[in-house]
Amino acid sequence: MKRDTLFLLPPGFFDNDRREYCPECAEIWGLLSYYPAIKESLEIVYQPIEKPRAGLVALLGDKNQNCPTLVLDADNPRYDDAGIMQKNGHYFINNARDMGRYFAKRFGTAWPRGS
Repeated sequence: MKRDTLFLLPPGFFDNDRREYCPECAEIWGLLSYYPAIKESLEIVYQPIEKPRAGLVALLGDKNQNCPTLVLDADNPRYDDAGIMQKNGHYFINNARDMGRYFAKRFGTAWPRGS
């Protein structure tokens, strides 16, 4: 199995004159703690809070710098109803709930409530 790349903001970054965390990134970390096998299938890359976020810009351009973002390996499956987008020849998902749906379809995990 080839690895997808998950781009996240680090926990406890400094912004707005205080330490903060990204709620959507924390949601993904929670999901990965429920299903550690998914975590093992990913390459996890932390991006800075400041933009431009070089890792994402290099793959998806400067208009796609959201974290969390899951960039799918070209050989891994894609599903029509999992919020997958395409840019620069890469398929990606840029929000936590769609990632939850993707993982449910791909790995057979539980579905996000309301999906």
